[in-house]
Amino acid sequence: MPVPQIKTISINDFTTHSGAIYTQIDLHYQEFGQRIGKAPVVMVNHSLTGDSQLTGKGGWWNEIIGPKKTIDTHLYTVLGFNIPGNGVKDQTFSNPDDFHAGDIASLFLRGLNILNIKKLYALIGGSIGGGIAWEMAAIAPKLCRYLVPIAADWKSNDWIIANTFLQKRILINSKQPLEDARIHAMLTYRTPQSFEFRFGRTKNQETGVYNIESWLMYHGDKLAKRFHLKSYIMMNHLLASVNIEREGRNAIDIIKNITGEIHLIAIDSDLFFTPKEDQETFALANKIKKDIFYHELSSLHGHDAFLIENEDMIQILSDIF
Repeated sequence: MPVPQIKTISINDFTTHSGAIYTQIDLHYQEFGQRIGKAPVVMVNHSLTGDSQLTGKGGWWNEIIGPKKTIDTHLYTVLGFNIPGNGVKDQTFSNPDDFHAGDIASLFLRGLNILNIKKLYALIGGSIGGGIAWEMAAIAPKLCRYLVPIAADWKSNDWIIANTFLQKRILINSKQPLEDARIHAMLTYRTPQSFEFRFGRTKNQETGVYNIESWLMYHGDKLAKRFHLKSYIMMNHLLASVNIEREGRNAIDIIKNITGEIHLIAIDSDLFFTPKEDQETFALANKIKKDIFYHELSSLHGHDAFLIENEDMIQILSDIF
């Protein structure tokens, strides 16, 4: 499958919720499958260190998106926006505090408007991408037929804020900030059981180093080679800022007004966006919105399971696609 080129939309005269004024913010994006206007549109928001390369060479969701796959590019237009500041085309911001996740949602909505996309068949997001999907639906409750936040929540709770606080300190104070922040992050993306299953306290016989240590160093080094420090700081900040209850709005009232079906997908072993948050949202919202559904992946791999347990993801998503 050929990789589509990265395209750019310029959002002019954008004022963030905090009052920061940007004369121009570029949205870099990719579209897969059918041309815009020729098929239903599926929008997929990437996670913290991801990007708009959803499928094809280097695609992070190749098992789900593609020709004759669950999200079939023969049948749909599949759209991925890069979160501004994630480093694609060297785009970074010096003042992350100017933005919160709701500002990114507003930028995405303006981008859709420029592309003349008035309705999405499905709006999907993983992790921070799911939080931004929630923010988009809160602003535009009639936007999508299906809202699918995966391993995500409509708010950054205290546990997320605590972990991103530590990440920020590592990114500011470490001599190897990207490597060390990534190592810490991997401890929240996986579980103790996942590590034990994979490594079993084994060592590299030549170096005498535990294989879990080598694996963590590998992921730290790999990210440092492809990611900007400013981008990590920006994305980490956004992860802590998800909250649809701004301006005194109530989450349940917001959810009630979302016209599309909502499919919450949690992971039973997730140590980061714990399933308890989605369970509580479902229990409250189900009383006033009948087309909200809760799905739970069973996996020992934790937060990253939505990128690992492909057969289970396909089974859940097949009801929508």
